[in-house]
Amino acid sequence: MTETLHPSVKAGRASRLAASGKRKDEWLALFAEDAVVEDPVGPSGFDPEGKGHRGLEAISRFYDMTIATTESLEFLIEDSLVCGDENVNIGTIRSTVSGSIIDAEGVFVYKVNEDGKIASLRAFWEVDRAMKTLRPA
Repeated sequence: MTETLHPSVKAGRASRLAASGKRKDEWLALFAEDAVVEDPVGPSGFDPEGKGHRGLEAISRFYDMTIATTESLEFLIEDSLVCGDENVNIGTIRSTVSGSIIDAEGVFVYKVNEDGKIASLRAFWEVDRAMKTLRPA
């Protein structure tokens, strides 16, 4: 019997694989033209106004200042739920940056449009809490 994955689950998995593989073009191709990335949700050093990165050009810049700067990314998903056109993942994103490891525990939400493209990616995690996990790789 073949497992049929919900479109939001497929998109989320593909996003995590492309990001961890540092495949920018593949990652960007998963998003709708008018998609929004909020990572983390609210104001941060990546998004001082907390309005999200809107559209592929802004999402590409987000990639360059975040994913591209990592030595490695690992997604440790503990649980996953599907609700409507969204997939909620609970877990940790482990980033290696400049020889140090940082764990961002949180909730990561992928919403897809009718074409199965990511319409929004919202990551709920706390910068200060993640920074407390900073340790040598």
